[in-house]
Amino acid sequence: MPIYHVNQRELKVVAETTFGAEGIMERKDLQRMLRGQISVLDERLMVIAEEFGEWVDSSRRIDLLCLDADANLVVVELKRTEDGGHMELQALRYAAMVSAMTFEQLVDTNARYRNKASPDTDAAKASIMEFLSWDEVYEDQFAQDTRIILAAADFSKELTTAVMWLIDRDIDIRCIRMKPYRMPDGTVLLDVQQLIPLPEATAFQTQIGVKKQAERQNRTVRHELRLKFWEALLEVAKSKCDVHSNRKPTSDGWLSGGINRAGFNLTYVTRRTDSHVELWIAHGTGQTARTKAAFNALAAQKAAIEADFGASLDWQELPQGEGSRIRYVVDGGYKSPPELWPTIHDAMVNAMVRLDNAMRQRVAQLSY
Repeated sequence: MPIYHVNQRELKVVAETTFGAEGIMERKDLQRMLRGQISVLDERLMVIAEEFGEWVDSSRRIDLLCLDADANLVVVELKRTEDGGHMELQALRYAAMVSAMTFEQLVDTNARYRNKASPDTDAAKASIMEFLSWDEVYEDQFAQDTRIILAAADFSKELTTAVMWLIDRDIDIRCIRMKPYRMPDGTVLLDVQQLIPLPEATAFQTQIGVKKQAERQNRTVRHELRLKFWEALLEVAKSKCDVHSNRKPTSDGWLSGGINRAGFNLTYVTRRTDSHVELWIAHGTGQTARTKAAFNALAAQKAAIEADFGASLDWQELPQGEGSRIRYVVDGGYKSPPELWPTIHDAMVNAMVRLDNAMRQRVAQLSY
């Protein structure tokens, strides 16, 4: 969007220019100006250091290391280019490196930034405490997050796509565009706009973020429960059935084992409130007809198979799918109280032993 100069008669477009055309250097000018007036990027920032690079085995430097009013560290990366280069990758590295900083290290860093020759840590600490409105040091509140601010003349589609992806995964990163304009009299104006996330959408995005964070937390809990569920089941199974003896527990909802014929698997499946053991038949993409023929060949022996198994089975041809299954359902799943897991695991392993005995020879002899 252009900027217009308003006079009494008309609106006149103010010509865009570039930092390069105006002789504005990245570090010498732009960084210096923002360092002196960091509120241009965010009103709640305090500059802790410039060109911060106290890394082990690294010569990389953060343009501006800041602190926000919530005691979070903020990495500010600047570019005068029109595409932002690869600044998001640099900033991620810097954020990871600086995330382990302690409050004491922050004070020491700021003291040397204020006066390299004669650092005054007491004065630096007092200044930081005043900025945070702290009456004492709250270590548990310091650097709970590390934020990233990218400031450039403009950003490439690749960079903004990466930033949106990172925001979707709860990384606090934003893009601020600084576009210079030249008035007819030679005056240079600087238009500063936060592009990502849009300020007016922040509240909505926060709500979405909270929802997604809750979803991720639920997913993490689910994965952890299933991993423990399979660990305990495999411990029970190892002395009774060797079908899954070479398998390791996973966070997936299933655990497959072979039956010595391609296209057939004996599988444990667990869900929230029930579990099952099954013979899964799938010959792969484009082989649906062959898969259904194998299922039907076994279905022709249904009475004998169920007699050997000792109970009725659930026969699912799944006509619209590429696979078919023959299963036995057990009450109780990974969300059942852990004290019930031993009973569930015993039932699953015993059912797997019986399913293996009923199916293995028949699968080996199938002709279809």
